[in-house]
Amino acid sequence: MKLTDVAVRQAKPRDTPYKLADGTGLYLLVNTAGKYWRYDYRFEGKRKERWHASQYKIAA
Repeated sequence: MKLTDVAVRQAKPRDTPYKLADGTGLYLLVNTAGKYWRYDYRFEGKRKERWHASQYKIAA
């Protein structure tokens, strides 16, 4: 499922953090501090996670 602009903008913080995924490893992590883009991938058979600097933070 692809993420849409509307889904990202309407995502609201909850008691526990949650993810909105696009199905290709990219997801939006929503928590009480804000919204952050993350990317999951594998390197040499190990799961890795990449996140972007705070300049890419989306205001809640």
